[in-house]
Amino acid sequence: MAIADKPSVVTMPPEITHLNTVLDFLCWKFSAISRADWQNRIAKNNVHWQDGVPITATDAYAGHKRVFYYREVEQEPVIPFTETIVYQDEHIIVACKPHFLPVTPGGRFVQECLLNRLRLSTGIYDLTPAHRIDRDTAGLVLFSVNPETRSDYHELFPKQQIHKRYHAVVHTTQAVTAGQEWQVKKRMVVAEPRFRMKISEGIENSYSRMVCLSESGNKALFQLEPVTGKRHQLRLHMSELGMALVNDRYYPELQPETADDYQKPLQLLAKTLEFKDPVAGVVRRFESDRVLSEAGQLALL
Repeated sequence: MAIADKPSVVTMPPEITHLNTVLDFLCWKFSAISRADWQNRIAKNNVHWQDGVPITATDAYAGHKRVFYYREVEQEPVIPFTETIVYQDEHIIVACKPHFLPVTPGGRFVQECLLNRLRLSTGIYDLTPAHRIDRDTAGLVLFSVNPETRSDYHELFPKQQIHKRYHAVVHTTQAVTAGQEWQVKKRMVVAEPRFRMKISEGIENSYSRMVCLSESGNKALFQLEPVTGKRHQLRLHMSELGMALVNDRYYPELQPETADDYQKPLQLLAKTLEFKDPVAGVVRRFESDRVLSEAGQLALL
C-alpha cells in the first residue's frame, strides 16, 4: 500500500445541494473509491479540515470548505522513463517530463509523479508546480522553488504572460500543407465521465492557434499554441478540426481503459516555454530536446 506523505485537497462546491455529508461528497467526487474505503480512511483520521481537525462520517456538507485527504493505492505503477532538469535557480526549476508520468499525485499514482521525483533528486521539498500538463503528455513544466516569489510565477498563467508551444502528430482526414494555420475558439465544459471535456454552446472560454509544420500521407506534425489553458484543450480542439492526436485515448471517442502501452505514447509534447521572468526581469525561453516518436519523416527540417 502506497500512502502519500502530504495531503491532497479538494473544495466542496457551494452549488451542490443533493449531498448531506462530507462522506457523501467524497463518494460522489471520487466515485472509483468505494464508500467503505472512504469510511475506513475517515476512521483512521486520514481525512481532515484545513486546521487539522479530523472529519467524521457524519460531518455535514459545507460549500466552499476545503477537505484534506491522503491518497492511497494498493499497487502503484512505476513509470520506466526519466525526467530531466532543463534549468534551475533560486526561484524556479524547469523540468522536462516523460510521457505517462503525472505532474502531481493523482488516481493510481501517489509517490510516482514528477513533483515527488524532483523533491527527492533536488532535496527541495517546498517545490510547487506553477501549472500542469496531462500525464499522457511529455514536455516542459515550470516549478516554483521559493515561496516568497511563488505568486509572481503563478500569476504569469492567468494573465496570459507565459507562451507555451507544443508539438503534436495528428491523423489527417483532409489535405493539409506546411504553413497552413488554424484558430479555434470554443466553449469547453466538463463532460461525462468528468475527466473528459466537450464543446458546448455559449460564450467562448478556450482559444488555440495551430500551424502545420510538415505532412506525409495521412499524418502531419503540428505546432500548437494554447492561448488559454483549459484541461485537454489542445486535444479537444484538434479533434474538433477532424485531426485527432495519434494515440489519443480520450478524443474523439473514449477508449476502453487498459494498461499503459509504453510503445504508443500520446503524440503531444510541451516543446517550449517563454516568459519575462517577473523576478529577474529578463526574457527566458526554454526548449525541450525531446522528439515525438511518431514524428520521423514529419520532423521540421
